Amino acid sequence: MGKVIASSVRKGNVLDLDGRLAVVMHAENIHPGKGTPVTHLELRRIADGVKVVERYRTTDQVERAYLDEREYNYLYEDEMGYNFMQPESFDQITVSKDVLGDQAQWLQEGMTCSVSLHEGNPISIELPARVTLEIVEAEPVVKGQTASSSYKTAKLSNGAKVMVPSHIGAGTRVVVMTEDGSYVERAKD
Repeated sequence: MGKVIASSVRKGNVLDLDGRLAVVMHAENIHPGKGTPVTHLELRRIADGVKVVERYRTTDQVERAYLDEREYNYLYEDEMGYNFMQPESFDQITVSKDVLGDQAQWLQEGMTCSVSLHEGNPISIELPARVTLEIVEAEPVVKGQTASSSYKTAKLSNGAKVMVPSHIGAGTRVVVMTEDGSYVERAKD
């Protein structure tokens, strides 16, 4: 365990809240015009999955749990969860579906993810920042729209919806941020 200041806490960190571990789902530092800057944390308790919200002064000390972070390659999904393999040892682990939440839609076979384990149990997972997926459906371009300002909805091969520039059509491979599903660029390959 180690104490860190609240403002340094990031998504994916694990904190010890009075002996109960909780993984940070969302962290935001709020600087009101007047008054004390605060850190607003949304966490999920690991033991029971309950979501908790904590507010700290940004300078408050919080207990960060130390985890074993390792790279794992994604294999496949089954009813137990998502299965990963450690490439050096070939150890396999199953990460439960609630650990991944809606990030699971970005998983791709063979993808390398950083898994945080606490006493051997996977409790949080970090996907690569970007994934490349193909657009399978895109709205047609409406004549008279200016290309620079207009975005349209497109459907990716994993079923997710993404806003893309109007000139991009079905069959195009695009790069998307896994954190929020936002379009980055057309894939270069």
